[in-house]
Amino acid sequence: MKKTLLYVLLIAFSLSSYTIKAQVEAGDVGKIWSYPVIYNYNEETTWYFDLVNTSFAEAQDLYIWIWSPSEPDAGNWENSSDFAKLKYEGDMVWSFTLTPTDYFSVSADDIAASAGFWFRLKDKTGSMQSSVSQVPYTPFDSFYSANEMIRSYPEKPTLTSGLSILFNANLVDGFEGVSSVHFHSGLNDWEVLQEYQAWVPEVVEKTKLKDLGNGFYRMDLIPSEYYGTQEGYYDGYIMEKINFLMVAKDWVANSGDQVLLAAEYVQPPDPEFRFFPLNISQKDFLGMSRINNERGVTMLKYKITAGPKVITGEFSGGTSEIKGFVDLVSELYGITGLTQIHVMVTDNNDRLISDTVMPLKNVE
Repeated sequence: MKKTLLYVLLIAFSLSSYTIKAQVEAGDVGKIWSYPVIYNYNEETTWYFDLVNTSFAEAQDLYIWIWSPSEPDAGNWENSSDFAKLKYEGDMVWSFTLTPTDYFSVSADDIAASAGFWFRLKDKTGSMQSSVSQVPYTPFDSFYSANEMIRSYPEKPTLTSGLSILFNANLVDGFEGVSSVHFHSGLNDWEVLQEYQAWVPEVVEKTKLKDLGNGFYRMDLIPSEYYGTQEGYYDGYIMEKINFLMVAKDWVANSGDQVLLAAEYVQPPDPEFRFFPLNISQKDFLGMSRINNERGVTMLKYKITAGPKVITGEFSGGTSEIKGFVDLVSELYGITGLTQIHVMVTDNNDRLISDTVMPLKNVE
């Protein structure tokens, strides 16, 4: 897909009539991904948008306004069509399911020759919008001539993200003319199994690869869902590898043992909250900061009780940091005899972050 500075500038100019009407800039779209990870333009796929660091509200009705490779909802900026509505998945992630050739009413070749999938996310009336973003696309045509039996996207999968595995059955004896190919597999040297059981219809369907034609196949899965490691005995499971065989129907042929090594698991750092400075008087500004916030934590709400005075407020931020200051000088002006304040801090999910009594220095 061609991406040029000129094209992006044309986008900005073409949207000027819309952005003038948009009253609130919600911020940049975060991570964008698709499932399946790889797909042809004439296949159904789902795009996912992480909006945790935007000012969109949790579960808010949102719509996609997309103008490349075509503009399906043209003329409806102030009243988005229902077909452009996103689905809320939870945890500040929204999704949009489409078959690109159908949605854009253009051919796969036209999409491939376009500048890509350029869009904004918005509320129904266009009064709130994200920045301009692009849905990434991963071509995989090179596999058809690469003489590789197996290729995975990504090369090293993670437990909770999508995985697509390509299989060239032309390179393995016994697969010619088979009616289906199946994924016989397990995690960490077959510790957690999902076998191909030819006598169990639901397992046959679950393990079946997508036939791409001409002896090429694709398996799409999210390991945590596919192997059932989200909860129960396997809660907190760490995937190190996927062991598997590609198997022809009824085990008439197989690929031999294959292994995909997983990406290294990195434990996210724990959140840290602090007041600053620690030694304060009622003639100071009290600072609060929390870093490494959990997903979905976008706000700190505080309640300060100082004698007869109650001060409330909130600070906004994102996963990296939420930070702000309270002007005790103004808030406590004229109040005498204070020796301490009680500070209670919660997040936007009403979880208690800090419940602290802070002594006050005596400043005359």
